[in-house]
Amino acid sequence: MAMKRTQKPQSSLLKKIDACVAAIRKQTDFVPEIALVLGTGLGNLAGRIKAETVLTYDKLPHFPESTVESHKGQLVLGELSGKKIAAMEGRFHFYEGYSLDEVTFGVRVLRQLGAKVLIVSNAAGGLNLSYKKGEIVLITDQINFMGVNPLVGPNENKLGPRFPDMYEPYSKRLIDLTAQASQEVKVPVNRGVYIGVTGPCLETRAEYRMMRQWGADLVGMSTVPEVIVGVHMGMEVLGLSIVTDTCDPDHLEPCDIKEIIKTANEAGPKLDKLITKAIEKF
Repeated sequence: MAMKRTQKPQSSLLKKIDACVAAIRKQTDFVPEIALVLGTGLGNLAGRIKAETVLTYDKLPHFPESTVESHKGQLVLGELSGKKIAAMEGRFHFYEGYSLDEVTFGVRVLRQLGAKVLIVSNAAGGLNLSYKKGEIVLITDQINFMGVNPLVGPNENKLGPRFPDMYEPYSKRLIDLTAQASQEVKVPVNRGVYIGVTGPCLETRAEYRMMRQWGADLVGMSTVPEVIVGVHMGMEVLGLSIVTDTCDPDHLEPCDIKEIIKTANEAGPKLDKLITKAIEKF
């Protein structure tokens, strides 16, 4: 007599994702093409979206709550530049005490809703001394210096492969299209490598020297886990940074977080304009 094969039980993470997607589906049948994660001071782009549905994070099962002052904490579903967009106004950080499953939960949910492109934005320190405050940088590659990885632990094959290849975490196609858009809207952009750290303290002189020697142009406390998960789930990724401060180890001055947020807020409209134009080309 043939033995009956038992079905592998659904993982806790997959159950949570499915529960959140089901809750969203009760509110709307909207299927996004593009997922947007809006970082520090960059939430105004959501205001450009012709919103169909707005859901606060506290209404979404298993969604963390953003504790960072400049992060609004809501999901906006609607249209921008003729594309269907799902925008997270506010992200989650490892330094807030969340697990990386929680930090990246929103990206996984938006992928399961249908988004195939992921756009992540952030405020970052400029390790490359040719960058000026307020400039925008297209991220071409990343260094994971967080000491953690969101894929550690049992792999859920329904979400992605055990060993995803990070040979091109940021899509060259999307980078080139965004560079074209930058010329059309007259918003200059640089290109550079982003290194992700846990935070929440800012770096020492010695750490800045080390990061620059490694080839990093930007440093920040987010983005890397979200991009890893995006790649894991087969998404095409674009990353953009606003340079909010200069990380010059030989001329380092005390850094004011309020000044960093102010710089991000002032540069935000340029990034909004750029992303809006770039999305037309995707």
